[in-house]
Amino acid sequence: MDAIKGSDVNVPDAVFAWMLDGKGGVKPLADNDIIDKDHPCWLHLNYTNPESAQWLATTPLLPNAIRDALAGESLRPRVTRMGEGTLITLRCINGSTDERPDQLVAMRLYMDERLIVSTRQRKVLALDDVVNDLNEGTGPTDGGSWLVDICDSLTDHASEFIEELHDKIIDLEDNLLDQQVPPRGHLALLRKQLIVMRRYMTPQRDVYSRLASERFSWMSDDHRRRMQDISDRLGRGLDEIDACIARTAVMTDEISQLMQESLSRRSYTMSLMAMVFLPSTFLTGLFGVNLGGIPGGEWHFGFSLFCMLLVAVIGGVTWWLHRSKWL
Repeated sequence: MDAIKGSDVNVPDAVFAWMLDGKGGVKPLADNDIIDKDHPCWLHLNYTNPESAQWLATTPLLPNAIRDALAGESLRPRVTRMGEGTLITLRCINGSTDERPDQLVAMRLYMDERLIVSTRQRKVLALDDVVNDLNEGTGPTDGGSWLVDICDSLTDHASEFIEELHDKIIDLEDNLLDQQVPPRGHLALLRKQLIVMRRYMTPQRDVYSRLASERFSWMSDDHRRRMQDISDRLGRGLDEIDACIARTAVMTDEISQLMQESLSRRSYTMSLMAMVFLPSTFLTGLFGVNLGGIPGGEWHFGFSLFCMLLVAVIGGVTWWLHRSKWL
């Protein structure tokens, strides 16, 4: 493949434009730099920036079929070979503090042996790990190792989030053992996060598996082996997600049972209270009629005797319920 001049990929509003020095570090791209397979370039763009969008729409370095995908049209994880280059769409955990992590961020990239063009709209937190390694001189040395490090960082962040969800489920299970029901909507949100993760991480695992099996010129056998390890690690995370989803279903049934038992206990208590006061209600209703001839109506101690009678009746009914083991 022909070499590329640095001026051809000079985008003023790019997030960054670097050349890999082959030693684990980077240097800013200059207009007079020559980009080839020994010195690949990493161009990272925010496709909503006007100059970046203009460059994506007009540059001859990208195939026509790639332009729309890099400009935000590609959503689900996938890998597509386009001649000598490859289009890869990946999903990563949203690291913003004002949004939920399950609202995954899409990162799109096109790469060949000379050029890496990655685009995003929201910040990709996992890229910071690779950027820090490059700044320290311990990062990837070529395109293949760059892709492996990116996928490894994405999987690390996904695994950490899955572990956090697992810990939350353990806490909920412990609370349920103590008869503590979680707030309304908490379990539903947790289940949604698990389902969203499974929806996008399953095809992403397939992307890693294909990258490990494809014979790209810019990936060595060691790169493919590491990519397969990343795929296997994400697969174990997906198994954990499936187990967590099943556990949330069990917790849902347990919560429903707890609520039903609580409702049954309340209904039973109210029924017993109604049974205890039913005879006294009958007597007070009977003696409350406005008719002549009510016993004790003219007697000074009639009301006191009637109250004592009610207490005796209530006590007798309570004793009978207790003797019958209803209380």
